Amino acid sequence: MTLSFFKYQGTGNDFIILDNRAGLINNLNTEIIAQLCHRKYGIGADGLMLMNSHEKYDFEMIYYNADGKTSSMCGNGGRCMVKFAFDLGIHKYTYTFLAIDGLHEAEIETNGGVKLRMNDVKEVVFEKGHYILNTGSPHFIKPAENVENVDVSKLGSEIRFSKQFDQEGINVNFVESLDNNSIFVRTYERGVEDETLSCGTGVTAAALVFAHNERGFNRVEVKTLGGHLSVEFNKVDDQNFKDIWLCGPATFVYKGEINIE
Repeated sequence: MTLSFFKYQGTGNDFIILDNRAGLINNLNTEIIAQLCHRKYGIGADGLMLMNSHEKYDFEMIYYNADGKTSSMCGNGGRCMVKFAFDLGIHKYTYTFLAIDGLHEAEIETNGGVKLRMNDVKEVVFEKGHYILNTGSPHFIKPAENVENVDVSKLGSEIRFSKQFDQEGINVNFVESLDNNSIFVRTYERGVEDETLSCGTGVTAAALVFAHNERGFNRVEVKTLGGHLSVEFNKVDDQNFKDIWLCGPATFVYKGEINIE
């Protein structure tokens, strides 16, 4: 079978996107997806996404990690899907789409970037110097100094495969406060099982933990290895966050065809 695919990236977080609105792609399995995402033997990506049609919304987003398994929400992936929809000719002021964690809204910004509404967060757990919260995917937030020198792959793997998290897995973020409203985030992603250049749900989780205003509107600027993102939100209290928007670039890389058996 020959697959036509598109490659997109959001701050270095890269994805294979398949247009499946006609419903013709139905023979992908874990092994095939993992091979397509493999950086030596396939196209190479942090994940693969299907754009399916939906009777109520602009599309449905189906996301797979690089290991070929279905995954929880991917923030940068969602932003790339919206840019893909725009490039397909779906031009709207507000996009709505369904993902594994529910309904999302998005907008194309004047600079060409994508602003994606994330789900509200209603719980933040503090444990022994780190935080745990779910922003569509589960995240472990570890405040750190000199994040640039942290061995993210080693330390992230140790936490992700620890007894507490081994069964379900968790994404691990090391976060450095740069000033009053900006942070530097590096992320070890489960499913990829390595550091990625950026993680949208991880950046979102880190920004909520490092909110500079005790209440009300916050905008946190985020440095990642792959580029710059920002997160806007309203902080109700230390446990509740609403109106969360992940903002940043989403870029077409190339398109192609690949034969799969």
